Amino acid sequence: MSETTRSRTSGIDRTLQVMDMLAERRVPMSAYDLAKSVGAPISTIYRLVDELVEREMLSRGPDNAVWLGARLMRYGLVYRQRMDAFVQAEQEMQHLVAATGETVQICARDDGMMLVVAMEEGPGHFQVASKVGTRVPLNWTASGRLLLGHLGDEERYAAFASSARPSATGMAETDPVKLSAQARHDFENRLAVQFNASEYSVACIAAPIRDETGACIATISIVLPDRKAEERQEELASAVRGAAAAVERSLGR
Repeated sequence: MSETTRSRTSGIDRTLQVMDMLAERRVPMSAYDLAKSVGAPISTIYRLVDELVEREMLSRGPDNAVWLGARLMRYGLVYRQRMDAFVQAEQEMQHLVAATGETVQICARDDGMMLVVAMEEGPGHFQVASKVGTRVPLNWTASGRLLLGHLGDEERYAAFASSARPSATGMAETDPVKLSAQARHDFENRLAVQFNASEYSVACIAAPIRDETGACIATISIVLPDRKAEERQEELASAVRGAAAAVERSLGR
């Protein structure tokens, strides 16, 4: 590999580190803080930030802190327009909120994490910490298990073994053997339920959205207080399964 190729690859890696750090922190950061956070030379990050701001990949505020730029928004909008599954899932999400009166989320896998990609809050006062853009370990959520459920045994086990982390509540399962078995069961049952694993007093009832190959590409889930989930579990399980099936039908599955 030539020096030019190595330099270009390093520049791409540094750019991704900066973007990932901003997405993870979800607040503007100074170039100095970015350099410290990603463990890169300060001069390198200062130069990179200047180039990214110039290209509208980043934006710079009055206090010199940088944030994601308008160009990324354009890319994201174009990407989402092509993601028919998510367009259809958002429509079903709205129907599900209207039918149940509860908060509904659409989630996808982001490597070893579950990512909230869309959310519609119910009409009540209940609020959850996991807003759009939130990433949590796959083992913390019902959706996380479903997103790995279609994988083969070895791949599913390896994914949990490398990504499972204890949750703040201490109630999330971390044993990759148990997680792998539960994920497969939940996927085949087209339903996963989780109580208090990610947040105290919060439950999640989720169903998989499968593509034409049978892989789980996303989930649709109802997030609500645990006591209400216990009272309405059968009703809400049927509703969320129905919403997932409607998305799959719209995609021709």
